[in-house]
Amino acid sequence: MSSEVQRSETQSSATQPGDKRRQIVLSGIRPTGRLHLGNYFGALKNWAELQDRYDCHYFLADWHALTTDYADTSEVAPNTLDVAADMIAGGLDPARSVIFVQSMVPEHSELFLILSMLTPLGWLERVPTYKDQIKQLENKDLSTFGFLGYPVLQTADILMYRAHYVPVGEDQVAHLEISREICRRFNSFYGEVFPEPQPLLTPTPKVPGLDGRKMSKSYGNAINLTDTPDEIRKKCMQMFTDPQRLRKSDPGRPEVCNLFRFHELVSTPELRERVDRECRGAVIGCVEDKRLLAQVLIDYTEPFRRRREELLRDPDTLRDVLVEGSKKARERAAETLELARAAMKLDYSQSALRRQWQSRVAALAGSVGPA
Repeated sequence: MSSEVQRSETQSSATQPGDKRRQIVLSGIRPTGRLHLGNYFGALKNWAELQDRYDCHYFLADWHALTTDYADTSEVAPNTLDVAADMIAGGLDPARSVIFVQSMVPEHSELFLILSMLTPLGWLERVPTYKDQIKQLENKDLSTFGFLGYPVLQTADILMYRAHYVPVGEDQVAHLEISREICRRFNSFYGEVFPEPQPLLTPTPKVPGLDGRKMSKSYGNAINLTDTPDEIRKKCMQMFTDPQRLRKSDPGRPEVCNLFRFHELVSTPELRERVDRECRGAVIGCVEDKRLLAQVLIDYTEPFRRRREELLRDPDTLRDVLVEGSKKARERAAETLELARAAMKLDYSQSALRRQWQSRVAALAGSVGPA
């Protein structure tokens, strides 16, 4: 039995997913490939730490993946299972969080449609990432409604669970603002149905790639959580270092060295202090430090690789986790849509229609007045 399962079995009922006594946190990730260290330190590690304090809902955003990969969808489902395994191996516990697939909760599409009816086009066109991504992905045709409407679907994802918080880094707060604006607009028209989602600021260290740029699959500079020891060693030998240090005898500058950024993330305080001292004193060279860092990264990611291998030995169990999580998510989603429809007077239940007709008859009687 894994340590994650053992921990989950000892949790009190107050930590079970769907507990209405706790505030709801929601976040998701696009399943576009294996997760890397940037994904782990930027999101997954924080998500795992929130599980005991909030009612956490984490989803695999396969519909969001279609906004850029609509022309070839062959990898979306396999990637979704891969990322689900990464998420659980990285610390998410199905016994403490609702883990689900976006497209397995079709209610998302209905709320997306409703919100799209009231979202001004200008709001979407001024989203900062809209034009930026078009430039970055210029090899793809992104002149689609789905890509433009991405923020509306994002808003539906959040409001569907009436989430109180969305975990973000300080540089991502602006991305949440359009969802807050759409939420306010809906509530101004139809009443206070949705809580306005607040950013939950979490530590999001900047994880560099092999070349010093932000770690990203699209840049080809990532160290994946699933990389083998040999792959990690090979990648570490490719890392950029202090450009002014040409020889081992030259004093190094850890503050500008890409290797030291990784030491700050995964090495012990004692090792970081030693590397800092020996680098500045020209005791340790860049090649030696690359070998040292590679072993630290191999040791750091070994528990993750082991847990992931255990999960993939029984893929049916992994799928069952997603099916069960999606069922739980649908329960909350159905409640939300019922509230939204009632607020918009789109409730066609017998009791609702009777109230509406009685209200109309009373209004007509009042307008006619006494004979």
